[in-house]
Amino acid sequence: MTDKISVSVIGASGYAGAELVRILLSHPSVTLAALSSVSYTGQSIAELYPAYRDICEQILVSEKEAVEKGDVVFASLPHGLSQELALECDKQGKLFIDLGADFRLDDGETYTQWYGKEYIYPQLHEKSVYGLSEIYREDVKKARIIGNPGCYPTSVALGLYPAIKNGLVKADDFIVDSKSGVTGAGKTLTQKTHFPECNEAFSPYNIGKHRHTPEIEQTLSRFASHPVKVTFVPHLLPVNRGIISTVYAEKNSGYTLEDIYAIYRKTYENEHFIRVLPLGEVANLRNVRMSNYCDISVHEDPHTSKLIIVSAIDNMVKGAAGQAVQNMNIALGIDEKTGIDFVPPAI
Repeated sequence: MTDKISVSVIGASGYAGAELVRILLSHPSVTLAALSSVSYTGQSIAELYPAYRDICEQILVSEKEAVEKGDVVFASLPHGLSQELALECDKQGKLFIDLGADFRLDDGETYTQWYGKEYIYPQLHEKSVYGLSEIYREDVKKARIIGNPGCYPTSVALGLYPAIKNGLVKADDFIVDSKSGVTGAGKTLTQKTHFPECNEAFSPYNIGKHRHTPEIEQTLSRFASHPVKVTFVPHLLPVNRGIISTVYAEKNSGYTLEDIYAIYRKTYENEHFIRVLPLGEVANLRNVRMSNYCDISVHEDPHTSKLIIVSAIDNMVKGAAGQAVQNMNIALGIDEKTGIDFVPPAI
């Protein structure tokens, strides 16, 4: 491929949008055609994020201009704001990748129940693909509208996929305990993300009612080929980045921990961005920071025979911008590691 692909980022002023800019600036196959922000139109991206000074000084433009200029359009917007953009991109034959929630759920009623919005163009949702890169790669290859998975659902799905698909656990319900860095709450300041509230603090939030619950259940149900429920409890960590999810599952008889570990290794042996850690090691979010890797460790509680799966990702990369670029690469026939093969910092 000789000509570079023109890419636009709508919602570039948010955390995930800014992370997309960082990644795409180093991607050898693309050029940043336009950056857009409703709140900061007319300002330079470097004014908002001084880290980009003398590297990217692009002026933030309107959404319409961003769509016109990009062959690929990423949208990193709050829920309810991507469907019109997807429609326009679909009309113009552009690849549209949504980092928001508008194209993650199959069922419109479920979307309305959890997000308070409606699917206004059902035909778009029928042709959209859920972009969990390693699992739905073949679907992504043919897609023109991709719903990028949420950060928590990515960590949970990748952690549980081998166990469910290979019948290692009773796949009826799971307990999922997840912790995220503060960037996962977005850029808009709230009481719980105010520095004095989250610094030197640690607590769960949205217990039993987090909006990622139906997405997690939908994905696990696909793996199991029957309805699966989860008890999902997220927590806010006083760190900038990272997600660690600990999943508790009822192990099926006949499998030792060594058997399960071997199956996990076999399942992901050709997946560059998924690292199944040796038995005895524990996944740690510090080891995946600033990278597109997902680290998974498997454990057993000998007292209860419960299987315990720990999955760690960077919520801004594998949980958002990195996976979005991975999906773009797959959809365009580019080596999917291109532009996202970052080495995590050692310290």
